[in-house]
Amino acid sequence: MTALPTVANPHHPFLDGKPKKLLIGGRWVEAASGETFETHNPATGAHLAHVAKGDKEDIDRAVAAARKAFEEGPWSRMKPYERQRLILKLADLVERHYEELATLDTIDMGAPVVRTFGNRQRVMGMLHYYAGLSINIHGETIDNSLPGEIFSYTLKEPVGVVGAIIPWNGPLTACVWKIGPALATGCTIVLKPAEEAPLTALRLGELIVEAGIPDGVVNIVTGFGETAGAALAEHMDVDKIAFTGSHFTGQKIVHASTSNLKRISLELGGKSPDIVFADADLDLAVPGASMGVFANSGQICSAGTRLFVERRIYDEFTERVADFGRKLRVGNGLDPETQIGPLVSAEQLDRVTDYLSIGRQEGARPIAGGMQLTDGDYAKGYFVAPTVFADVRDDMRIAQEEIFGPVLSAIPFDDVEEVIRRGNQTQFGLGSGVWTRDVSKAHRVAKGLRAGSVWVNCYQAMDPAVPFGGYKMSGYGRESGIQHLEEYLNVKAVWIKTA
Repeated sequence: MTALPTVANPHHPFLDGKPKKLLIGGRWVEAASGETFETHNPATGAHLAHVAKGDKEDIDRAVAAARKAFEEGPWSRMKPYERQRLILKLADLVERHYEELATLDTIDMGAPVVRTFGNRQRVMGMLHYYAGLSINIHGETIDNSLPGEIFSYTLKEPVGVVGAIIPWNGPLTACVWKIGPALATGCTIVLKPAEEAPLTALRLGELIVEAGIPDGVVNIVTGFGETAGAALAEHMDVDKIAFTGSHFTGQKIVHASTSNLKRISLELGGKSPDIVFADADLDLAVPGASMGVFANSGQICSAGTRLFVERRIYDEFTERVADFGRKLRVGNGLDPETQIGPLVSAEQLDRVTDYLSIGRQEGARPIAGGMQLTDGDYAKGYFVAPTVFADVRDDMRIAQEEIFGPVLSAIPFDDVEEVIRRGNQTQFGLGSGVWTRDVSKAHRVAKGLRAGSVWVNCYQAMDPAVPFGGYKMSGYGRESGIQHLEEYLNVKAVWIKTA
């Protein structure tokens, strides 16, 4: 087992002082420009590493390597069992090095180790799930109605070269969520990690090489969105883009994809309603609704940031959530006692604190948090106290715009039809929650909400077999579930006249 860093001794074996390179065609290479950028620990501001600053030329090299691997290399001739074997070998390596990878997530983007270590089942589950699906890809025979003896069937074939652009809020899970289905279907991939947290992707790249996955099947180009990311999105030789991030960037990717009409799947932002009825188990709902927002410092696209509470319990429940937030331990993610870590960057800190000011200006009342934490060790990082705003109206910006921080807007409601209508009054449709003991009410609200996921008496439950994705401005396409693999496959119809 890897010796883990601590707050007192934050050394990590991957942080050896050497500049981190790009993985292109199975080799670790410098950016064509020779430039690098720095990444920092958001809890302390400490320098972590110099990382290759890839740009268009590096994307061109990586796409060429992926195309060659797809069309000419051994990958194109591998049988499903062989692909499965390699995914399982990678899974074994990830399992063996899991603590190291999870700790690197914490150091690079701030999430507490209790969270990153707690994601083990999900990460390993995804790898094993995609390995299982890799030998279960099949077409179908179709009894057509044409005269004569004409036989018809379909083939499922890999879409080709995939460009994957991932966010910084969960680097390891995001990497696996993109790489796993590409490997399972026989695609090749160019991965562009977020510049705010690129290190875990690079360490995972080392394990991919160690697993024996052929050169060029997985390529990793670190760099900035406006250069490397944009070049990947518009590249003429990329067949599909899989993107997770903001809806603003998602719109740019859609426009860029018109270069060759590449396929796209988008998992974008959210402003999810979390609805608490008076008949709910409040002892269950308080921590559930609270951590539906505060977990990962609110940096989760499906966070339940609009808390709708039935009016007759509004004051009591909102105060209980505020008290829960006040008691959460905020600090360096390497401390096992920490429950809420820092925001990922100074830029994200500025964004969240701006919204704290906007909420006050619009007339919302902070009853917990509402400020940046700056005393003592907090001064070195990007910390915001878990915040609950009361007296929030539906038309306030804090109730309509994605903040991506530990900020909850509490809103009263009176009846079922009203809360369904108001819950849907957003441009987004990613997640949603319902807390009630009434099963009929739960089904009624779940059917009425226009969102890709509805959690009843829980929040943020995730499983590799269950699809996840959005409605409206939260994007299209699904990740996880058998639907995920369909995003990476083309369907070919074959007609054979037999007489």
